[in-house]
Amino acid sequence: MREGPKQLAFDLPLAPRFGREDFLVSPSNEQAYAIIESWPEWPDTVLLLTGPRGSGKSHLAAIWAETARAWTVDAFEVTGDKVPHLVSNGALAIEDIDRADRDEAALFHLLNLARERKAFVLMTCETPPDAWGIRTPDLLSRLRLATAVSLEPPDDALLKAVLVKLFVDRQLVVDTSVVDYIALRIERSLTKAAEVVTLLDKEALSRGRRVSRAIASEVLGAIRDADEID
Repeated sequence: MREGPKQLAFDLPLAPRFGREDFLVSPSNEQAYAIIESWPEWPDTVLLLTGPRGSGKSHLAAIWAETARAWTVDAFEVTGDKVPHLVSNGALAIEDIDRADRDEAALFHLLNLARERKAFVLMTCETPPDAWGIRTPDLLSRLRLATAVSLEPPDDALLKAVLVKLFVDRQLVVDTSVVDYIALRIERSLTKAAEVVTLLDKEALSRGRRVSRAIASEVLGAIRDADEID
């Protein structure tokens, strides 16, 4: 049986929701969540949130930033001329400190000034400082002394719960069997889960049908083929 003509599907992705109520706690992230919730009673004023892409680091950083009224910047924005201003707020979140081009002198100055002024600094990263290729020994020493907490890739329960939430956010009704099917076949990443749900929503809308296992199979196959080409 031939399908009917496809409907126009406008690409209107939902903005990520980084509220406390949107964060789902599981064994893979509960330790990191607990230390964010314990602020300002941290063991140190500097905290490293470490974990793979899509594990929820940015979400936790956003939760902390709202609570602490912190400013949030990317690593490349930490430059020598900006350090006094960045520290002046008393709380600062720095995203992807291990992946961006870093100004090591500026970061070293920032950590020293933050400690002097008792300002809080949270940094997100995928790997521990020893893997960053840092050329400044004193900076590496400071980072090694910082409190560090790791997030693991999402476990099965968390990945399925996130998929359900993403579908609900888009007002999509999807059978649990379809959610189970998707969870078994995608990268264990909350970011990938969001990307897949966006594509499924768009494809189902273009066909004028619900998200089914057949549609999920086609979309996941296309993603797999694209990844293999890359």
